[in-house]
Amino acid sequence: MNETITSIAIIGAGNVATHLALGLSGKGFTIRQVFSRTEESARELATKLNCPYTSSLEQLTPDADLYIVSIKDSALESVIPHIARRNPQALFVHTAGSMSADVWKGYANRYGVIYPMQTFSKQRTIDFTDIPVFIEANNADDTDRLTRLMEQLSRHIYHVSSEQRRYLHIAAVFACNFTNHMYAVCEHLLKAHGLPFAAMLPLIDETARKVHLLSPTEAQTGPACRYDVNVIDRHLQMLNGEPELAKLYELISQNIHVYNERKSKH
Repeated sequence: MNETITSIAIIGAGNVATHLALGLSGKGFTIRQVFSRTEESARELATKLNCPYTSSLEQLTPDADLYIVSIKDSALESVIPHIARRNPQALFVHTAGSMSADVWKGYANRYGVIYPMQTFSKQRTIDFTDIPVFIEANNADDTDRLTRLMEQLSRHIYHVSSEQRRYLHIAAVFACNFTNHMYAVCEHLLKAHGLPFAAMLPLIDETARKVHLLSPTEAQTGPACRYDVNVIDRHLQMLNGEPELAKLYELISQNIHVYNERKSKH
C-alpha cells in the first residue's frame, strides 16, 4: 500500500470534478483517467488534463491510488459497486455533502469523503487556497493521506463526521443556493419594471462584506427586522399578482422577526 497518493482517477466531469482535477493536476498529481457517462464531457475534461478518458465503467483504470467520485447523489450508490471492484487496494472517496461515507461500506476496504464547500462553475476560475475542505475516512492512515493531499490545495482542512457534513450541506444550501435564488427573484422584479439588476450589486456586495465583521443576526436590517407592518403589508399588496412570491415574502419576514426577537431577549 502506497504511503502517499500520487495517481488519481476522476469519476465525473461536472463542476466539482473539474475544479478538483485541475487543482490537483496543477500541484503535480497524476490524473490517471477521467470517467463520465457522457463521452463529450469526459473528453473535454481529459483534454484539459492531458490524460485518457472513458465513458465505460468496465474500462475504468485499475491503476490509481485514489478514486474521486464526483457525480450526482442519485447516481452514486448505483456506480459504487462497479468502481470499487476495479482496484480493491485503492482508496475511494466521494465529494457529496449529504451522503454518508458509509455508502462505500461493503464495497471498498478503504474509503472516505472529500467535501470542498464552495459553489463551483466551470466558467469561473477558483482559487482553492481559501476554500474549506471537509475530510472523512474510515481509518486514521487514510485520514492523514487525504489531509496531506488536500493541504496541497487549501489552507483550511477540517475533519468532520458524516452527520456534521450533512448539516454543513443544508447550511450551505441556505447560505448559497437560497441566497442566489433571492437574487433571481430580485432580478425578475426589477426587469418587470424596467430596472437594472446591476443597481443591486453594491447592496449585495456590502451585505456579504458585513458578515465578515458581524454575526448575520446583528447585520440584519429591513422592515421585517423592525417589524414595520405598514411597509410589509404594502409590499404584500404589490405582490398580489404573484401569490407564490407573496407567500415567500411573508414566511421569510416572519422568520426574520422571530430571529430578531430571540436576539433581543439575550
